[in-house]
Amino acid sequence: MAPKSAVLAWQGLELQYVNGPRLAFPDLQIEAGQHLLLRGDSGSGKSSLIALLAGLRRASSGEVWLAGQALHALSDGQIDAWRGRHLGVLPQRLHLCDALSLRDNLALPFVAAGQTVPAGRMEHLAASLGIEALLHRRPAQLSGGQMQRAALARALVREPKLLLLDEPSSSLDDAATAALLELVLAQVKQRGVGLLVATHDARVLEHLRQQLKPNLVELRLGMPS
Repeated sequence: MAPKSAVLAWQGLELQYVNGPRLAFPDLQIEAGQHLLLRGDSGSGKSSLIALLAGLRRASSGEVWLAGQALHALSDGQIDAWRGRHLGVLPQRLHLCDALSLRDNLALPFVAAGQTVPAGRMEHLAASLGIEALLHRRPAQLSGGQMQRAALARALVREPKLLLLDEPSSSLDDAATAALLELVLAQVKQRGVGLLVATHDARVLEHLRQQLKPNLVELRLGMPS
């Protein structure tokens, strides 16, 4: 039975890789107003768990609920549509399309859903992230920090209920890391977005602990046996 009060929950969740490890994740429930900090060394399963929660992978066993929806009960096509409406994902690899302008990259989530971009949505979001003047550029014309902001804008453009960040500081220096986290937290506070951050970066841990406690839930994953 789905946890009625939870915005994010999973039970008995496991993922078996072919000829690889079996990952088992401890049951967890996140209530409205709480955020999740997912810790663990590289290889502990943080990215795998995010892929399961985003519906990008199917679990070997177990159940996942997001915003009252049982993801394990949806078909692949239904999961894709649900993800587009309710989740924003910032992966380690940003996956911006080099052939498209930043404006067209931000429009892709709407194109994939067969929808028209609401008037002014991209401009307003790009302005809030300091990249409005770059909308005509292609990814190759952007700096690393600008690409991070562009990918964050793409994750937020459909106004998701939950934002999933996978090692967001992996290629950033101290100043760029602090700037990105401030942008993320500003969006979380302004839009009421739930936040899940997977990281083993001490800079990110310290920043989020300072800014989000007492509403920050921490889960540390161990290495698979």
